[in-house]
Amino acid sequence: MIELLKQLCMLDGTSGDEGTVRQFVISQIKDYCEYRVDNLGNIIAFKKGKNTPQKKVLIDAHLDEVGLIITHIEDNGFLRFSTVGGIDTAALMFRKVLINGNTLGVIGGKPVHLCDGDERKKLPSADSLYIDLGVSSKEEAEKLLSVGDCAVMCSDFTVIGDKILSKALDDRVGCAVLINLLKQDSEFDFYASFSTQEEVGLRGAKVAAFTAKPDAAIVIDGTTAADVAGVAVAKQVCRQGEGAVVSFMDGATSYDREYYNAALNSGIKAQSKCAVAGGNNAGAIHLSRGGVRTVALSVPCRYIHTAGSTCNMSDVVAVRDLTKYMINKIAGGEL
Repeated sequence: MIELLKQLCMLDGTSGDEGTVRQFVISQIKDYCEYRVDNLGNIIAFKKGKNTPQKKVLIDAHLDEVGLIITHIEDNGFLRFSTVGGIDTAALMFRKVLINGNTLGVIGGKPVHLCDGDERKKLPSADSLYIDLGVSSKEEAEKLLSVGDCAVMCSDFTVIGDKILSKALDDRVGCAVLINLLKQDSEFDFYASFSTQEEVGLRGAKVAAFTAKPDAAIVIDGTTAADVAGVAVAKQVCRQGEGAVVSFMDGATSYDREYYNAALNSGIKAQSKCAVAGGNNAGAIHLSRGGVRTVALSVPCRYIHTAGSTCNMSDVVAVRDLTKYMINKIAGGEL
């Protein structure tokens, strides 16, 4: 799956502008399942299995990544922007960015040697930053882009042993897992959604779940691993190399307890997410229609929502295997 993950991560798909990622996913799955694209740009797929399921299962991964949107072009050609999704200012400072897949720039700000005493002690506000294209006028900038265009932080895709370093691991790891599952033979029929706009409010998944009408859902995502220097063990949330991360509760969902326990006791390498924080598309899916029993299976990612996020491929494989296990248990009526 490494080459597939590389292709996915190197595509740009800020929330609301996921078209490039969507077309790539379709090229990968079109020969293995039925699919349609809805009005919000979600891909909703149906995988025919060997057996008819007792419960309709939906597997979800989101297409979008965090990024920037251009809000103003100044007379000197500098671009003002807003963040799309949650990005810490520290992750933006002096980063190279790519706009519309073809225009490079760098995020600039006030030089530190011109900052006063208190200014040096804190990060600048995000609205004090700008993108420098290397042009000298608004007219030059307008030949390259327009207000409303999107940008992502530039990144290489680097493999070091079992570890991957790249932008957009959240949630291209989930997309890679879901594509891989759709290409395999399945014991049971299941539905899949590659959803849009997760990073700005779980919007696409809400629509996809309403359309698919599942009895149960498995949400695949990347989640924060804080197993780094200076963080107490109790605050590390989850650890890389310890397998799939199974959530009992987060900021948007209290998860189905039977599904949570089944995932942890599957015999596939897995760990609990030891924090009640954040959220993912489960927050929208489990509230759809009359309610959907839901479990979240995540890949632990360090430095999430930056250009240098990392994950372990062994954890990605564990999430894939555990997802397949849970499909069979739920669709087969054992859960």
